[in-house]
Amino acid sequence: MSKQMADLRSAKLMYLKAVLFVVIGVVASALLIIDDPRWRTAMLLALAIWSFARAYYFAFYVIEKYVDPTYRFAGLTSFLRYLVAGRRRGSRGDGERRAPRGEP
Repeated sequence: MSKQMADLRSAKLMYLKAVLFVVIGVVASALLIIDDPRWRTAMLLALAIWSFARAYYFAFYVIEKYVDPTYRFAGLTSFLRYLVAGRRRGSRGDGERRAPRGEP
């Protein structure tokens, strides 16, 4: 018997969650730089963080707003499913915008 988790609806808890993600990132980054305190390590870490953030932005915003307006982001797992099966269900993939659901 598995229960599905309820959606997080409390704004305070959402802010707390965001703050905790930032704290985890800062602590992990600091530990990596303490472990290997060179400029190269800091720069590679900064590039990795930046590139993953841009990839995440692409997955949820660019696809939904510019590539396939019928797609609705629901997390990275849903994006992976979209990549595997979603393109075959109607995404044109040519960069043109289609009318969102319910519009002609």
